[in-house]
Amino acid sequence: MIHKPFLVLAFVCCGRAFCQGEHTPQPAPELKEINFLAGTWKTEADVKPSPMGPGGKMTSVDRYEWQKGNFFLIGNVAYKSTMGDGVELFVMGYDTAKKAFTYDAFNSSGERIAGRGVKNGDTIVWTDTGDVPFKWRYIEKIVSPTSMSIKFEASQDGSTWNTIMEGKSTKQ
Repeated sequence: MIHKPFLVLAFVCCGRAFCQGEHTPQPAPELKEINFLAGTWKTEADVKPSPMGPGGKMTSVDRYEWQKGNFFLIGNVAYKSTMGDGVELFVMGYDTAKKAFTYDAFNSSGERIAGRGVKNGDTIVWTDTGDVPFKWRYIEKIVSPTSMSIKFEASQDGSTWNTIMEGKSTKQ
């Protein structure tokens, strides 16, 4: 049986051997646009009743930290809501070919969530890229480097959107 740490080490060493003479990769400059997220955030939101659940209050503590090299922002979320409590692990990066942020998450409900984010001014709109039965978008409006308003919307057809959750995130 091959151990995962061995595979990682082999990949890193072989990758460096093939790239001899080339410059060291640098993180996409666009990643600096989400640097303000690094740290701990507290979120409070109202969840609307919907086919997804009964609605009510939702709170979370979100911890963001740059992975060594600053290519990926790693996040851990612990949330409490009327629909249950849970955790989520996510990784944010930047796809230079698609000119969009990437989002890959795994939660305690057994879901894998894939998304893409586009920043326009003070707003980041995250949309689904995975295999889900409906379309979703998560909108973060940056009020200040320590405050964001948030909104989660869902749609069956991609044109009529229903608000599922609205709230505020504050950096601690």
